[in-house]
Amino acid sequence: MNVNLEQLRGFVEIARVGRFTLAAERLHLAQPSLSRQIAALEHDLGAPLFTRGTGGATLTPAGESLLPWARRMLSDAASARRELGELAGLERGRVRLGATPTLCITLVAETLRGFHAAHPAIGIGIVEQGSRRLLADVTAGELDLALVTTSAPPDDSRVALEPLLTEELVVVAARGLPGDTIGLAEVAALPQIVFSESYDLRAATDAAFETAGLAPRVVVEGAEMDAVLRFVERGLGVAIVPAIVLVDRPDLRSARLTEPSLSRTISIARPTGVAPTVAGEAMRQAILATARAFADRPDLPMRVASRE
Repeated sequence: MNVNLEQLRGFVEIARVGRFTLAAERLHLAQPSLSRQIAALEHDLGAPLFTRGTGGATLTPAGESLLPWARRMLSDAASARRELGELAGLERGRVRLGATPTLCITLVAETLRGFHAAHPAIGIGIVEQGSRRLLADVTAGELDLALVTTSAPPDDSRVALEPLLTEELVVVAARGLPGDTIGLAEVAALPQIVFSESYDLRAATDAAFETAGLAPRVVVEGAEMDAVLRFVERGLGVAIVPAIVLVDRPDLRSARLTEPSLSRTISIARPTGVAPTVAGEAMRQAILATARAFADRPDLPMRVASRE
């Protein structure tokens, strides 16, 4: 039996609309071409499939038997095309991923290790910026995904935020702190290293000290994340940092901040109204899995963020 998908597509369409002429129009074929396809199909099967009359074309018993089989064949063929298309996307795709400096050296680095092993052919472009700049790049269509930290959703319908993790801010030092927790007043009395004013984290901690009526004892000001952590490791002072930076930092001692506790939410930013690429969705799933693994770690004060 020499049956092809074009013959089955024509057969199913005629059975649906009941007329050769209308089916040919729907399939963008000339009616003689469609008639030849059906005649060849009937010859190969050895049975007529339609009864032709002035009222149109109706299925014969043989046609009735063939119809569900033909529909399954066409559905299976469509599924195969989709699956092969996805495989091609994973073989030739590229992902443009943005992240803040802190998340680049933690969540992104951990994600990429497993992602590259699973999808070695996907190209990855990394953009490292602050959250506000990353959100602008997402809305401009320059990034497929971005990992950002924000206190409130952006006022822009062109970007959607998917919360990943809620993490506490912790106090880090080179040597032992008074205990597992430390109050803001205690931190204010210690020599402190603070971030550049461009960091959202700096604004949050400054606001907390101001609300509490405290003046922190700043010894180094204006550093970036890597420099702050290095200065702390060298014993220059303490710093208030996101919990996620404790990953692979065995020389740091930490205490959870209390009175008040401070936290931030890590989210995936995506452009709205744009269907994700196969490669982009694979990256998103990999990030979600890594975030869940971080949340399960007993040494990190963080949890999976609420999506309400």
